[in-house]
Amino acid sequence: MTDVTTTELAARLDEQGLILLDVRSEGEYSGTHGAPCDPRQGHIPGARHLELTVLMEADSPDRIRALVGAPPGAEVVAYCHSGARSAHAVEVLRIGGYAARNYLGSWHEWSRDDSLPIA
Repeated sequence: MTDVTTTELAARLDEQGLILLDVRSEGEYSGTHGAPCDPRQGHIPGARHLELTVLMEADSPDRIRALVGAPPGAEVVAYCHSGARSAHAVEVLRIGGYAARNYLGSWHEWSRDDSLPIA
C-alpha cells in the first residue's frame, strides 16, 4: 500500500470507516508540547490518539485490535510528527489485521497549511 498524501487525507477526513490514528505523545496530540518547528499545534480533526509506545507493547493481534477499537480489515491511517513513528505503527497495525497506511508528511506538513483544519 502507498503512503497517504495531504491532499488525499484532507479530502477523506469525514469519510465513514476511515480511522485516523495519531501516534504522537499526549502533549503533541493536545498541542501543549508540540515541536517548535511547527507553526500550529494540536491534531488533525477526528484523529484518535494512541501513543506509539502503547501500541508497540501490544503482545497479540487481539490486543492491537482492542487498543485501536476497530474490526480487522478496517482502513487505518497513522501519523506522527514526521512520519517515522507512524511508519512503525503501520507495521504493528498490519499485524493486527488492519489495512494500514502511513501519512508520511504527518503533522510537520499538515501544520504548515493554514487552509487545513486543526483541533
